[in-house]
Amino acid sequence: MKTAITPHVPAGSFFDLDRKDPDLTRLREVGADSVLPFVLMERLLRSATPYAEHARSLRSDSVTVAGARFDWFDAKLPGEIAQEINLTDYDIVPHTDERREALTRALDHLSLVHPEGFERVREFVRGLLWVGLKPGVRASSLTSSSDPALPYVIVFSEKARHHIPPNTVSERPSHLFLAENILHEATHQSVSFHVLQHQVFADGYSSQTSPKIEIKWRAGQGEARNQHWELDRAFHATCVYNQLLRFRQVELARDDLTADERASLQTAHDEGLPAVRYLMRELELRGEHFSEHGRVLLADLRHQTDQL
Repeated sequence: MKTAITPHVPAGSFFDLDRKDPDLTRLREVGADSVLPFVLMERLLRSATPYAEHARSLRSDSVTVAGARFDWFDAKLPGEIAQEINLTDYDIVPHTDERREALTRALDHLSLVHPEGFERVREFVRGLLWVGLKPGVRASSLTSSSDPALPYVIVFSEKARHHIPPNTVSERPSHLFLAENILHEATHQSVSFHVLQHQVFADGYSSQTSPKIEIKWRAGQGEARNQHWELDRAFHATCVYNQLLRFRQVELARDDLTADERASLQTAHDEGLPAVRYLMRELELRGEHFSEHGRVLLADLRHQTDQL
């Protein structure tokens, strides 16, 4: 998918983990490359909490697909990190052969069938957190998530093998659903990188005071924040929908899907298409809240949306 959201991390930029920087260099020299994103976390949050040092208690297994290496984290998630990214109700699940096979198959499918999507994953994802609810926690599990405060790291649960957000759920697990959820979070990360490095919104814009867009398809989901979205949240969602609808269209054109996979992807596609068209129109109506660069991005998103 061609997009004005940069598909690559600019060399020498804040997010370049290979740049010359005392803290990044020190960790690279001792072979602690897996915790480099946590250095960026410290700086984004302007925090005195040494997140990178806490992260060194995490073990990681390497998952390599099509030349791209990912750190699949193991051990206990440090409380300081869990609290910051809203994972206090979760533990990292044990690594098993079944989970490794599911993860590898999902990534491999992206590399073979969705090469542009896989390049986005390769560029914007380094760390993988496969989590599950702690014993005794009574809550609905997340499917997948990422946090702008922690670049390069995405989170997902077993539910990501069954659920295409927001509404499609399959009884049977599929590597296609996990692949979509990984691509979903990689796209969020790429948009976050861009927003943090470029002025996308007009001077004075704030999420706290942003105009809200009513999200009618979330009306039954309880929390008010899920029913009315800020412009930055709606912008993220529009970028992600454009990526995922293309993923679904490619899959639906294939002849090797199971009946369950096809039905689930078709349902998700048919719900997603009017959703992205609605969000696109609502963003354009509020164009004065975007910078000149942001309006260029909106025009590009409009072009993408019209091609769906």
